[in-house]
Amino acid sequence: NTMHTRTRFVDVAGVDAAKAELQEIVLCLREPERFRMIGARPPRGVLLYGPSGTGKTLLARAVAGEACVPFLACSASDFVEMLVGRGAA
Repeated sequence: NTMHTRTRFVDVAGVDAAKAELQEIVLCLREPERFRMIGARPPRGVLLYGPSGTGKTLLARAVAGEACVPFLACSASDFVEMLVGRGAA
């Protein structure tokens, strides 16, 4: 599921500390050449983890929206199925 998203940090409420931590990721995704000049490589992805219903997907969409990059969503059961070849049964 790859898509461009219009979700921004202003759409996410209550996780100011997480948004502040993710600003560097947004900057790195938005301006990768700036980081390559100092020898850094831009991330290929970001893994957010935590309890269900805490806004991880919304926050990930906001990161993609702020950085103007595609958003790719994958649930844990999809991930296990991809690696192991079986669903979460």
